[in-house]
Amino acid sequence: MKKTLVKIASSFFPTLITSFAYKQLTNPQIRKLRSNELKTLEKSEKEDFSFKGFNIKLYTWKGGDKRILLIHGWEGQAGNFSDLIERLIRNNFTVFAFDGPSHGFSSVGKTSLFEFTELVGVLIRRFKANNLVSHSFGGVATTYALFNNQDIAIEKYVLLTTPDKFTERIDDVSEMVGITDKVKNNLIQRLEKEMNTNVSELNVSKFVKTIAVKKSLIIHDKDDKVIPISRSRNVHENWHISEFKEISGTGHFRILRTQEVIEDVIDYLNGKNIR
Repeated sequence: MKKTLVKIASSFFPTLITSFAYKQLTNPQIRKLRSNELKTLEKSEKEDFSFKGFNIKLYTWKGGDKRILLIHGWEGQAGNFSDLIERLIRNNFTVFAFDGPSHGFSSVGKTSLFEFTELVGVLIRRFKANNLVSHSFGGVATTYALFNNQDIAIEKYVLLTTPDKFTERIDDVSEMVGITDKVKNNLIQRLEKEMNTNVSELNVSKFVKTIAVKKSLIIHDKDDKVIPISRSRNVHENWHISEFKEISGTGHFRILRTQEVIEDVIDYLNGKNIR
C-alpha cells in the first residue's frame, strides 16, 4: 500500500517525492548490534577522528605485523565483522575498522558515497593497510577510493558481495519506495548536480580495471536478495586478477557470520587455496 501511495504522489508531487528518495540514499539507518559484536568492539582501542564535520569512530585490534582494514557496507558498521575480527587477530593480523559517516557510533548527518569513499582512501593511508576486506557497498567505496588514489598498492583484497553500477543502487531504491521513472530521473539529476559527476560512470567493474591490487577474491551468495550475484560476476569478469567463489545458504548479511566464509577469507589472506 505504501509503495502505491508513493507512486501516486510521484505523479502529483514529483519534487517532494524526489526529496524523499534522496533522503533514502543519503541518510543511512543505524542497525542495532548483537551482543557478541558489541563485545568485540569493547576489546578494541578506540579513537575519534574528525572528518568533514563528522566525528568518525576508529577501532584497532592489535595482533601481529600483518595489517588489514575492514570496510563495512551501507547501513553497516565495524561491529558486523566481529567473527572475522576474532579470527584475524589469532592469525597474526592487526585489524583496523571504522564506522562510516552517519554509521554505527560515528556522528549522524547527511552523507554520501563520495564522503564514504574519501574516508576509505584517507584511512588506508593512515593505517598503512595493505590488505582489505569489504562487505556490500563497502566494495563500491573501496574500489572507487583506490581508483582515485592509484598510488595506493594493496596486496590482497577480499570482497564479501559487491554491487557494480551506482545506477543499480538508484534502481533498487526506486523499486523499494515505489517512485516513478520521472522522479528517478529527477533524483539522478539532483545527485549529479550536487556531486558534480556522471552517476552512470560510477561502476565497480570500471574502477577495478586500473586499481593497484595484486590479488583479489570475491565471495557472493547465489541467493542474495539484496545484491544479485550477477553484479559481482560482472565485476569479476572485468577484473583479470580476481578469483570468484559462489556460495549458498548465507544470504546478504549472514555471510559475515558464516564459518565456512570466514575460513575461506583467512586461508586466502594466508596464501592457502580456498575450497
